[in-house]
Amino acid sequence: MGEIVVLRHGQTEWSRDGRHTGITDLPLLPEGEHQAQGVRRALAGRRFAEVRVSPRRRARRTAELAGLRETAVDDDLAEIDYGGYEGRTTVEISAELGREWSVWRNGTVPGNSPGETLAEVGRRVDRVLVRARARLADGDVALVAHGHVLRVLTARWLGLAPEAGALFALPAGRYGVLGHEHGRPVLTGWALD
Repeated sequence: MGEIVVLRHGQTEWSRDGRHTGITDLPLLPEGEHQAQGVRRALAGRRFAEVRVSPRRRARRTAELAGLRETAVDDDLAEIDYGGYEGRTTVEISAELGREWSVWRNGTVPGNSPGETLAEVGRRVDRVLVRARARLADGDVALVAHGHVLRVLTARWLGLAPEAGALFALPAGRYGVLGHEHGRPVLTGWALD
């Protein structure tokens, strides 16, 4: 039985600055390209039955530099739509609200886009996991996407609510491994580079 490798895209200007980047399509910084190339060495020994990637160019470029070929673009792997919080930091949002804000507790608000609830993201990643599970008998599956969506996906793999993604911080350019132990879904590696 194969494993699922979840790879967060390399560093962008906004991820470096802590700005929420959902629908904005930013390129990788040189550091982000270097991170993706480093992951290439780490994943070189794996045989991937399937590679699925977010439609955002930062994720597609990360997959390319990491040596993950024959990718299928999967809209369900797009980052959370932050709505009115797009491009803003947690500190800025908290100051505006006059209280500590977290996407995990407080969600998003409409802005230039409608925003998205964690339940909606959970339904998207559940579809991704159905597709990935169908391929695990043939080898590993790589999913290249974004920090928050991959954290929700990991929570759902483990049978947890989408909000439990708060427990799985995944830095830019790092990856995790979702596998099985005694027939149960488990986390077998995290924040690896």
